[in-house]
Amino acid sequence: MIIWVANVESAFMKVQNGQLEAMKKFYEESVENLTALIKMVQGDLDKPLRQKIMVLITMDTHSRDVVDRLINENVRKAEEFQWQSQLKFYWDTAKNDCKTCIADATLWYGYKYLGNGPRLVITPLTDRIYVTATQALHLCMACAPAGPARTGKTETTKDLESAVGKACYVFNCWSEMIYESMGNVFKGLAVSGCWG
Repeated sequence: MIIWVANVESAFMKVQNGQLEAMKKFYEESVENLTALIKMVQGDLDKPLRQKIMVLITMDTHSRDVVDRLINENVRKAEEFQWQSQLKFYWDTAKNDCKTCIADATLWYGYKYLGNGPRLVITPLTDRIYVTATQALHLCMACAPAGPARTGKTETTKDLESAVGKACYVFNCWSEMIYESMGNVFKGLAVSGCWG
């Protein structure tokens, strides 16, 4: 993702310097790379490698769609909202660390390895939730997605935490819970720095 962000922003610089087809060329390269991954997964692979490639396909498909949207909406600068509203990864050479940025929020990568699990397909709604959640965290507030059951609130939150390398613990609450048990949950989250 760090390399993809650097390549997109490099294409923006080329567009600014008069190479108006730079983003389209990058889009074509993205399609070629995605096609190569799809061909790779059609072969005989062991289960862990297949899972890694499937995650790459999921992420690269979203990346391709983002670049396509930037082209269709005639975005020419990295400062425009269509690009700023994407979850972007940068390597900070001064701190020798990875940071994730979206709009004006910056979250430092947490390096919590949570296994080689599948990634959620990222939709425009997922992107909007990412913006909302990260802005809340940036403002030192909480984010509590609400909505009907089985609409993806928990999975979207877990996918965002996986993307930024944070641990997230899901607690299924019930009516018998008392304030002491809730207090213990919040104390544990506060001490560990995890999401809940």
